[in-house]
Amino acid sequence: MTMERAFSGLMGLFSLFLVYLAIGYVAPIAYDPIGPRPYPILIFSLTALLTLVIAFRPARFTKVINLGYNNVVLRNLVLCVSALLIYSLIFEPLGFVIATTLMCFAVGLLFAGNPIKSLIFSVVISIALYVLFDMALDVILPLGVLSGIMG
Repeated sequence: MTMERAFSGLMGLFSLFLVYLAIGYVAPIAYDPIGPRPYPILIFSLTALLTLVIAFRPARFTKVINLGYNNVVLRNLVLCVSALLIYSLIFEPLGFVIATTLMCFAVGLLFAGNPIKSLIFSVVISIALYVLFDMALDVILPLGVLSGIMG
């Protein structure tokens, strides 16, 4: 219960900080009259409001929930967060395809996946997502070290 309130409070404060950052956001190119600023302000405001409601709600509206955390689950959570942090650091230098392949492979192993199947899935999903974003959604993703090969 206390952990839930503490996490919700921290998430609410972090969301308020992101609202503060979003207020000052100015896009170099605005595609519509109001620009991209309202979307993050709306999302982070709602996140802040709802997490602060969870953090400060009266005790009579709560019940104890056993989340079943044990050492294995906590270790996997820490490793998953570490994989995501490393992904954010290697995304630009290595490019989307390689970084996503490595991240998907690591997460696949964390969920007790077969290494060969995890590697095949990681390669296929990273290439498929790159093609989807590049061709269908027209979103430019970094190629990183593959820029010399692919374009």
